[in-house]
Amino acid sequence: MPCFVYVLGCRTRGRVLTYVGWTLDVPRRLTQHNSGKGARFTRGRAWVLLHTEKFRTRRQAMSREWHLKRDRKVRRGLARNL
Repeated sequence: MPCFVYVLGCRTRGRVLTYVGWTLDVPRRLTQHNSGKGARFTRGRAWVLLHTEKFRTRRQAMSREWHLKRDRKVRRGLARNL
């Protein structure tokens, strides 16, 4: 079953925030984040999907998530679209 890594973005109080995660179903996960049932950091904000990547295994997706969470330059470049 394919896994996905996703990057969400949100503009709040003049700041741009990003969130990186992995899932099996991107639309369902985005709905969870926007309804307040996602990760605690994402609650109370309106998130938009900035980027997704598809992987064959959960291990590959989790590894890519780990790298994206530490690469602020990439996340900042994606957030320019907000």
